[in-house]
Amino acid sequence: MIKKLTPILAFVLLCFNLYGQTIVSTSPENKKVILEEFTGIHCVYCPQGHAIAQAIQNANPGNAFLVNIHVGSYANPGSGEPDFRTPYGTAIANQSGLIGYPAGTVNRRNFPGLEQGASGTTAMSRGQWTSAANQILGQGSYVNVGVEADINVQTNELTVHMEGYYTGDSPESTNLLNIALLQNNTKGPQTGGNMGNEYNHMHRLVEMITGQWGMTIPVTTSGTFVDETFTYPIPADYNGVLVELADLEVVAFITETHQQIASGSGCYPTFSGITNANDANVRHIVDIPSSCSGIVAPQVNIQNLGQNPITSLDISYSINSGAIQNYIWTGNITSLQNETIELPATNFSTLATNTVDVSIPSDDDNSNNDSSISFDQAIDATTSVDMELHTDAYGSEVRWNVKDYEGNTLYSGGPYGNNQTINETFDLPQYCYTFNLIDTYGDGGGAVTLTDSNATQIYYTNGTYGSGESKNFSTDGFIVILDITSNELEGVSIYPNPTSSFLNIKNAESASIEVFNMLGQVLYTKANISIDEQIVVSQFNTGTYFVKITSGNAVKTSKFIKL
Repeated sequence: MIKKLTPILAFVLLCFNLYGQTIVSTSPENKKVILEEFTGIHCVYCPQGHAIAQAIQNANPGNAFLVNIHVGSYANPGSGEPDFRTPYGTAIANQSGLIGYPAGTVNRRNFPGLEQGASGTTAMSRGQWTSAANQILGQGSYVNVGVEADINVQTNELTVHMEGYYTGDSPESTNLLNIALLQNNTKGPQTGGNMGNEYNHMHRLVEMITGQWGMTIPVTTSGTFVDETFTYPIPADYNGVLVELADLEVVAFITETHQQIASGSGCYPTFSGITNANDANVRHIVDIPSSCSGIVAPQVNIQNLGQNPITSLDISYSINSGAIQNYIWTGNITSLQNETIELPATNFSTLATNTVDVSIPSDDDNSNNDSSISFDQAIDATTSVDMELHTDAYGSEVRWNVKDYEGNTLYSGGPYGNNQTINETFDLPQYCYTFNLIDTYGDGGGAVTLTDSNATQIYYTNGTYGSGESKNFSTDGFIVILDITSNELEGVSIYPNPTSSFLNIKNAESASIEVFNMLGQVLYTKANISIDEQIVVSQFNTGTYFVKITSGNAVKTSKFIKL
């Protein structure tokens, strides 16, 4: 429910503004750009559009505002995928005259010769947006717009205060005020983004606070001052996609009709109602896939629910109730922001079901200082594995591969024809492997089964796998075990990391070193190293490695990336 301010409070604001506007200029200004981009998670060229739009905003801070509208067939989510659509997108897209994706409008205006579709329409292909934006930025505006917002974290209520000042006459006797609510930093799938489910969706429209086409401004002549305040209860989610208060953004703009945006502005809300000075919240531990290794580097998401920034945190964690590991994180997490922290890798004895426990020190609220997660040991199979794959009516979209623990592709297939059955047999020596199933459109396909020669089912899907799924498994009882022990070798450092040619080890004089790959295989050893030791790693394959440093009873194992 969206509410205007009560008359008494509105009168107070009106009395305050008798002495002058608070957030809007009364001097003539040029127009601000409002770029509405029509996009979708299955649109292969949309990441290019996102980059072009972001470049326009970056080049014009405070003068260009982006609204990403997920709409059309490319925005339809597959099974398990987020639904970024809104009730407002279709009508906005339909009036633009778009004929393909991505498309965009700049201030909902027609730019002759730049149309994506028919002459006179407002939608443009991504290559035209910069030219149109530059034209708008060079034009004078008859109305200035200012906006500010605050979120009360106790009530989850957003208050938006908007001011407009007409320095000239509008060509229309009435205008429309629009308040758009956006959410940033939403991770999800994006065809063409090459980031799996980790594509960062920005400026995503979630709500039009003033409705589909806005609220009427009844007087639009020179000298008119518009002062409006709205309150809006923020839901926990939109279409099942969780709301992150710290990632919300507000864009306000004035239109002459449903088209023709005169100008606009935007802001990020401030926050009120935060009662605790120090409150670190262990929100969750990132899901850990089934594993055939005896090593794990947990990732924990920490949110700051306090007033003071979190600049350091002593994090304790253990696997299967084993030895407690401690990690001191340093950084900066401001109020309501969150960060996912990767903890140092630690070894553990694998069980059928494994548990990771994470905790942080006491603060103003100890009810949110702990979290746990469970993950399974990977299924162990024989060295002969059979795959049966059924395609749907779009067989050209399916791909698959089998990779070893180092990321080398051993088997792969696709695309295929429609409604086919594909049978493959994999000969997989004792090792760790990952089976990856991909659908390029993102809506899944037919059923897929992996079984070994003992008829043990390694993986099965009925086809509802969205853009793809992965399954780890081992063969012939293979388990990787690496020794990683926290100790007093805290002064030892390795650099550069990542590296392409050399790895330097500093402050480990007289120690012994071993370099392992992800399978636990020893690739390099040396005893009695110097205080500034250098290892040549250029001959290693690209991937993740560990260097184990031993000095007496002290052992330190560090991960490094070979480029």
